[in-house]
Amino acid sequence: MVMNALESPSTRPYLIRAMYEWCTDHSFTPYVAVKVDGSVQVPREFVQGGEIVLNISFDATSSLQLGNEFIEFKARFGGKPRDIMVPIHRVMAIYARENGQGMSFPVTDAPLNSTVLGMDKLHQVPVSEAPEQTDKPEPPAPPRPTLTRIK
Repeated sequence: MVMNALESPSTRPYLIRAMYEWCTDHSFTPYVAVKVDGSVQVPREFVQGGEIVLNISFDATSSLQLGNEFIEFKARFGGKPRDIMVPIHRVMAIYARENGQGMSFPVTDAPLNSTVLGMDKLHQVPVSEAPEQTDKPEPPAPPRPTLTRIK
């Protein structure tokens, strides 16, 4: 059976796991930037501008699972233990704290069923959504997330 690009599973969880492994292999601290909505389980008091950056290193987490649908772990925030659950499609980026190297991803409201790799960037293509035909002009695209190095 041959799958076309619209039927293939998303590569995002595999790329996140690969970047996590690269970070840990080189003693870097892996961080994930997450666009928060109702599907994301994080301490809301630490969300700024609808986003949160999470340290997913071995030292900062317990029971870390980098699954195909969710990133799940336990961590302490302000000394309080919390259960964290982030849908993969809400991850904006994974990068090394020490040098900012990593990958960014477009964020959507719904899980993505496929990924199409372009020559210069990664495009996520939702299978179940067809573009709407309307006479209204499309709103401008939101700005792309940027990584800021914090020392």
